[in-house]
Amino acid sequence: MSRAAQLIDALRERGWTLGVAESLTGGAIASEVVSVPGASAALLGGVVAYATPVKHTLLGVDSRLLAEHGPVHPDVASQMAEGVRRAVAVDGRAADVGISTTGIAGPESPDGQPVGTVHVGIATPSGVQSIPHLFAGTRAEIRQQAVEAAIAAALDAVRE
Repeated sequence: MSRAAQLIDALRERGWTLGVAESLTGGAIASEVVSVPGASAALLGGVVAYATPVKHTLLGVDSRLLAEHGPVHPDVASQMAEGVRRAVAVDGRAADVGISTTGIAGPESPDGQPVGTVHVGIATPSGVQSIPHLFAGTRAEIRQQAVEAAIAAALDAVRE
């Protein structure tokens, strides 16, 4: 069973819902989750916030944080994960879990951070965390590793 299928099962067991906010992964996490039959029982929706201003306007990431540190920062990932819970709310009820990714897939780094720098944000009713990663490989490989890391982190958080 794939990690995405395990995540959907774990969410369903808890009666929890999911929202996904993606930057460098560009919708790949949502796509992976949607590939699981029955994903609609847990996934409410996703936001591809590729442009930095969208992280603020749609997900509520602090504009000063973005101005001072740029979009690839652990606090940005945390705020994206929290923000997507609200962004996909249904009838005033936020998603129980938010997953986010922000990072640099390459081939160039716009701000001097190493290519492969990725921050995964996870927000649940018990708290918010940001998990740093430094992946190696091609742009596609870095993006795929980020997808896998985000789904694994969400699964761990849901199982806690």
